Amino acid sequence: MFDSPSLPGKPIQGIANDTGRGNGPHLFNQTNLEPLMKFRLLLLACLAALLAGPAMTESPSPPTRTYSNVLTPIKNPRPILADHPEFFAPIIEQAHFEAAPLVVDPDADLHVRAWRFSYNARGIIEMPNHLKASETAVIMVHPWGIDDGQGWDTPEPAGVADFCTKEKNHLAARHTRQIIRPFINRLRERVAAVLYSLPGSKDPIRHKLYRSFSHTPTASQRQAGAIELKNKLTGFQYTGQPLPTQLVLSHDKPVVDYFRKFPGLDAGARYNNDGFWKLPIPVTRDVDVHTDDVVIYDSEGYAPLKRFLVQNRVRHILLTGYATDMCFCETTAGYKNLSKDFNVFLVGDASLATFPSNTSPRHAVNASISFAALNQLVTQVSWVKLDKAN
Repeated sequence: MFDSPSLPGKPIQGIANDTGRGNGPHLFNQTNLEPLMKFRLLLLACLAALLAGPAMTESPSPPTRTYSNVLTPIKNPRPILADHPEFFAPIIEQAHFEAAPLVVDPDADLHVRAWRFSYNARGIIEMPNHLKASETAVIMVHPWGIDDGQGWDTPEPAGVADFCTKEKNHLAARHTRQIIRPFINRLRERVAAVLYSLPGSKDPIRHKLYRSFSHTPTASQRQAGAIELKNKLTGFQYTGQPLPTQLVLSHDKPVVDYFRKFPGLDAGARYNNDGFWKLPIPVTRDVDVHTDDVVIYDSEGYAPLKRFLVQNRVRHILLTGYATDMCFCETTAGYKNLSKDFNVFLVGDASLATFPSNTSPRHAVNASISFAALNQLVTQVSWVKLDKAN
């Protein structure tokens, strides 16, 4: 016997037989069956609603297509990223293959040839891509305005910031002026947005200077912000301690002690002076910041950046900036974040890697871009072409 649920109508005690002597099941009569059936139907309806609910509220799956991954060898391939040998040692690999277009937008007006490297394919894979400029954003990672006349200077005699010496910072500035600035200006009237990422948070001064995801300053606010920035930056003492002339080392492990007490990169208060990293870092003067350009603040995290791009219907990213081996990949607007949600194209010759022990970044940026190409698409300035506007 089993206890039935408490329902209206005659109580049901369970399954019985005809005679009460165990000669087989006895069917419930209609009077007793109706309440139980109604209860079961109610349970089934609730269960069906629960099961159907999530499916009905989920976004529909995006349309798919079958991509033909046939690779055709390219005869006598030319070196890649060879347009600016001062800044970039060309990519030279013996095997190149042509692949089918990967991005094919209806009404495409921005054409981006790109490549990646595959050990399994035994070479470089090149493919054309056809994008809508109106669904593309240009992002410049960390265009720090240092040693450019705005007042934020490398501390002396031993301080470090950005590319870590004044000479290296000036080389990067020349790269910005010669390559990145004209690249951005050529595209800005047709793309969805131009953005710059900077360290730190939206401090009061930069809040007045630059447009952000949630605020567009007025002309008077920008003017006031520029005055405040100049006063703040020029009022700092860019002087730190000199290098130590003596080090106390153990007899047992002098090498360990030597590098612990005299590291190759110390950007702390000892050499940079206390408060240096609390200063508002401006966008470099070597790019033309327009009033509708947007500044990304690293400390806000990736989620607001993703939301802004999605709200502006951006699907493609042309990524430029510094430094290829660090901020360009690891920070808020770095390719490791963006490539999870957008079609990202690294503009290889519009980036520079840090280059310790060398007077030129050409081999360092080559190595950084070559490694990134294992899982990223790489293009170059001359491979990004706009159709003429109607």
